[in-house]
Amino acid sequence: MPKVKTNSGSKKRFALTGSGKIKRKHAFKSHILTKKTKKQKRNLGHFTTITKADLHNVKKLLCI
Repeated sequence: MPKVKTNSGSKKRFALTGSGKIKRKHAFKSHILTKKTKKQKRNLGHFTTITKADLHNVKKLLCI
């Protein structure tokens, strides 16, 4: 049986926490920042966890 390969794009975008959850960065923080408020940009900078709906697909990409 061949090895299962991890998706290269996924391993750059997602990280596992100590408790086993998967964390991700927020979108909309890379450009066109002048029209966004300070509060909006500050909150987009934090990490968040993957939603339950996406968990199965992301785990499949990361071979977990």
